[in-house]
Amino acid sequence: QVRLAESGGGSVQPGGSLTLSCTASDHPSGDYCMAWIRQAPGKEREGVGAIYTGNGRAVYHDSVKGRFNITQGSAANVMYLHMNDLKPEDSGTYYCAADWRPNCYSRGGSEFTYWGQGTQVTVSS
Repeated sequence: QVRLAESGGGSVQPGGSLTLSCTASDHPSGDYCMAWIRQAPGKEREGVGAIYTGNGRAVYHDSVKGRFNITQGSAANVMYLHMNDLKPEDSGTYYCAADWRPNCYSRGGSEFTYWGQGTQVTVSS
C-alpha cells in the first residue's frame, strides 16, 4: 500500500526557515497531486498548498503565499515544503497528502487518498 512519510519538522525562531519533505513509497506510477495540510492545537485543519506533477503548478493558501514554496525533488516520489519568514501562527502538525486519481487537481487536499503521519513545527522565540 502507498505510504507517505513527512520529515524535517522542528523548532525555529520567528523569521526563520524550515524545509519539510514528503516521501512516497509503494506508490503508483504516473502524475499525482500532493498537498500540505496543517493543524494547530485547538484549530481546524488548514490547507497550506498543493502541487500537481502533471504541469508543476502549485497553489497556496493566502496566509502562506509568498513565504512558502512547494517543489518537486529530483526523485518523482519526493516533494518539499520550503517555509520562510515563519511566524508563531505557523506552528502545528504538518501533514502531506497525495492522490493519484486522474482528476486529483479538481478536489481539495483534504479529500486526497493517502496521508502521512505528520511532523511537528514549532515557531517560538
